[in-house]
Amino acid sequence: MSPIMLEVQSVSVAYGQRLALRGLSLRLDAGSVLGLIGPNGAGKTTLIRAISGVVPIGSGRILAAGRDLALLRPAERARLVAVVPQAHNLPAAYTVWETVLLGRTPHLNWLGQILPKDEARTEWALRRAQALELADRPIGELSSGEQQRVLLARALAQAAPVLLLDEPTANLDLQYQVKLMELVCDLAHREGLAVLAALHDLNLMARYADRAALLVQGELCAEGTPAEVLDAEVLSRAYQLPVQVLPGPSGAPLVVPAATPSSHMT
Repeated sequence: MSPIMLEVQSVSVAYGQRLALRGLSLRLDAGSVLGLIGPNGAGKTTLIRAISGVVPIGSGRILAAGRDLALLRPAERARLVAVVPQAHNLPAAYTVWETVLLGRTPHLNWLGQILPKDEARTEWALRRAQALELADRPIGELSSGEQQRVLLARALAQAAPVLLLDEPTANLDLQYQVKLMELVCDLAHREGLAVLAALHDLNLMARYADRAALLVQGELCAEGTPAEVLDAEVLSRAYQLPVQVLPGPSGAPLVVPAATPSSHMT
C-alpha cells in the first residue's frame, strides 16, 4: 500500500468575508495522480495556493510526508512541495538552465553555493521533462508548450515528493496537452511522486488521473476514481449544464454536453 504523502484536513480559507474553501479534506498517495476538477470559482487554485503557502488557511491542517506545513519555514516547505504554475511572466532573458537551477534554491547552503549535486539534479530534471535540448536557450524564445516543460523541470529540480499543477495544459494545443499529461503520469508512477493537478478539461482528467476530486463552491462534492466521479447527474448540477457521460475509446469516461431540443436546427 502506498504511503499517504499529502493530507488536507478540514481546511477552510477565506478571502475577506467570502469562504473559498469550506472544511475541505483530501488525501493523496505517493505514486498517484489526483485530478482536481470543478467549475470556475470552485476553489481549485485556492487549494493549491493554500498547500504551497501562498495563502494562509483559516482552520484545519495540511500535512506533507506527515509534517504540518504551517510549522515549517519556506525552504523546508519547498523541499516537500513543488508547484508547476501556468507558463506566463517568466524571465525572458534567463536561459532554461538558469531557470531550472532556481529549483535547487531550497537545498543550497547558507552561502547559496551551487554544488555538483545541484547541477546533476538540474540536468536530470531537464532530461526527465524532455527539455535538456533547450538548456542554453533564453526562455523568451520558447513556445508555450516548451515553457511548460521547463516549469515542470524546475519543480522536479526541487526534489519534492508532492507536485502541484495549476491548470498545466491551459493555452496548450492538443499535442502538448497529451505529451505533458503523459509525462506527469509517468513521473508519478515511475518516480513515486504524489501529483495533484487542477484541470478544466474533464476528459483529459478522466484519461490520465488515477483518482478525481470534484469541488463546488469550496466544498468536496465527489471523490473517487474518474469513473465514479464523472457521473452525469452530479456533473450537470455542478456545472449547471446538462451533460452525458459515455464510454470513451480509451476506456475512460467521455463527458459531452447533452443534446437539448434547442440545440437542434429546425
